[in-house]
Amino acid sequence: MSRPAPQPLALAPCSCSAPTRKHNHDHDHDHDDDHAAHDSHDHGIDGAWWQSEQFRFVLATVIGLAIAYGIGLARPAWSPWLFGVSALVGAWPVGRRAAAAMGRGKLFTIESLMVVAVAGALVIGEAEEAAVVVILFLVGEMLESISAARARAGIRALADLMPRTAARERGDGTEDVPIAALRVGDILRVRPGDRIPADGVIVSGQSTLDESPVTGESIPVFRAEGTSVLAGTVNLTATLRLRVEKDAEDNTIARIIKRVEEAQESKAPTARFIDRFSRWYTPAAMLAAAITILLPPLVFGGDWHVWAYRGLSLLLIACPCALVLSTPAAIASGLAAGARRGLLMKGGAALEAMGTVRGIAFDKTGTLTAGRPKVTDLLALDGSEDAALRLAAAVEQGSTHPIAHAIIEEARQRDLAYPTADDVTAIAGKAVHGRVDGRRICVASPRYAASEATAMPAAARDAIQRWEGGGKTAVVVLSDRDVVAVIAVRDEPREDARQGLAELRALGVATVLLSGDNRRTAGTIGQSLGIDVKAELLPDEKLGEIATLKSAGPVAMVGDGINDAPALAAATVGIAMGGGTQVALETADAALLRDRVRGVAELVRLSRTTLANIHQNIAISLGLKAVFLATTLMGTTTMWMAILADTGATVIVTLNALRLLRFGLRSDA
Repeated sequence: MSRPAPQPLALAPCSCSAPTRKHNHDHDHDHDDDHAAHDSHDHGIDGAWWQSEQFRFVLATVIGLAIAYGIGLARPAWSPWLFGVSALVGAWPVGRRAAAAMGRGKLFTIESLMVVAVAGALVIGEAEEAAVVVILFLVGEMLESISAARARAGIRALADLMPRTAARERGDGTEDVPIAALRVGDILRVRPGDRIPADGVIVSGQSTLDESPVTGESIPVFRAEGTSVLAGTVNLTATLRLRVEKDAEDNTIARIIKRVEEAQESKAPTARFIDRFSRWYTPAAMLAAAITILLPPLVFGGDWHVWAYRGLSLLLIACPCALVLSTPAAIASGLAAGARRGLLMKGGAALEAMGTVRGIAFDKTGTLTAGRPKVTDLLALDGSEDAALRLAAAVEQGSTHPIAHAIIEEARQRDLAYPTADDVTAIAGKAVHGRVDGRRICVASPRYAASEATAMPAAARDAIQRWEGGGKTAVVVLSDRDVVAVIAVRDEPREDARQGLAELRALGVATVLLSGDNRRTAGTIGQSLGIDVKAELLPDEKLGEIATLKSAGPVAMVGDGINDAPALAAATVGIAMGGGTQVALETADAALLRDRVRGVAELVRLSRTTLANIHQNIAISLGLKAVFLATTLMGTTTMWMAILADTGATVIVTLNALRLLRFGLRSDA
């Protein structure tokens, strides 16, 4: 791309994880951080971890500690000084961050905990412990960075799907231009093997496209003239000419990255609760450590050195890194896993809420159905089906009516060649007339056809009645006032609609169809899919239905049209089909890029899996602290064991969260 690839995913809005945007351990979560207080090695790991400045600093500190240990063996008297210097050097960047935070009025940060613990260890003569504590803390930060960078890479790789240049037509040839220079209306040529450089519409040519990089759909799809294509997909078989429909900053890839960046800024409810908890937890931990140091010696005559050591160990045990990271790490991994499968969420709040929904309302057209009518039945009364369809297609070509598109598409599916009709005229809502092969051809509604035809055959009347009773739209083909065929069209359910609804029911989620269509058509679709139906609803009536459903518990709404936008906004979670209107996509909390009904069930499973992961992380972080708190007060935990326990808990929590990146790759996901 012509501009730097965005950094779409930072694992934690809390700053105890190294891969956050500014890598700040500040638990007050003020994002207006003082960059001057940050050392270069604290910006996370984006390339090979062994080439990062963070790794080089940690390695240098470890080598310094090893040298101090070696010299100390030969000169024992020097050991306290050598280990003290090693501890101070390693703690220097931590101290700078602590000082910067204090300068902004934030006294109780993880950096301040570390500074107090290290300083206290040096004061009581435990320089070797202080040095080891610093090393373990720095190694823990680096391990978090390495682990979390894997989650970032999955989303950031989306930016790499875009080619840097595109072949734009100019005169009789083409010119290579940067992607950022493309404008709506430009005509591009895309050769076999090239990536589609922009969201657009094919103006000539047909080819098979690999859409898996964007939508996750593993089977290549056929695209022909007039169909839309997505930026980042791969053209496989033939050269295409396409018209750019969206600027570079608004194409599919850019929208995905923007959506994940927005999600990063939106904290989940659990994360907000833990943020509030950590604000009083950290000062409470420091108070508890102070009481541990002072109370036993002052009141019970305890040994100052022993209780100072235990208090400092308690301070390290209380470090809330793992607890604060437990939720944002899981949420970020869940968002990344979903985006890789074409499931986009606007934020952690929506991801959490999706797992709690007890009911999901669906729009019909373009959601449970494909949104494009297709020919379902054809009755030929004079000649063959293909002959009748050829006449209808000849008259309907050039029309923008959905029924015309269905007839033309059916003719293409049958590989029928049809001539261009002459003297084509349309009567809105009634018929289209034209002359084909010297005959006057009319494609009309049944009522209009009855008034025009010399006679309406009984077979035609029966077919019309039967098909319309099944929620289909019938049209009659006349040739010189004689009925030659009856064609039925209907917007059919998506191929995976029945399975998707069945999966939701298996998850214990109730479903209902809310449609503005007539009762007969909506009822037929609902019956075929096994879903309750409420039809002939205006947009404000859909809002009322959503409010009723919400009174029984959290509810999601799935839609694709402008008329769905109010209901999408009113639902606990609004879900837009990826092929829907821009209004629906902007209003909704989630989007299904693959246009699959099964994606809704996948969202529910992803959310529930993420929530379970969060609960596991919280249990791990609090459980380990409880165990080591007890052992510290009993005097069986050393300072280096305390920091190792905290660092270990943080790494375990991070790695557990990263398991979510495998969502959908296992049968249990």
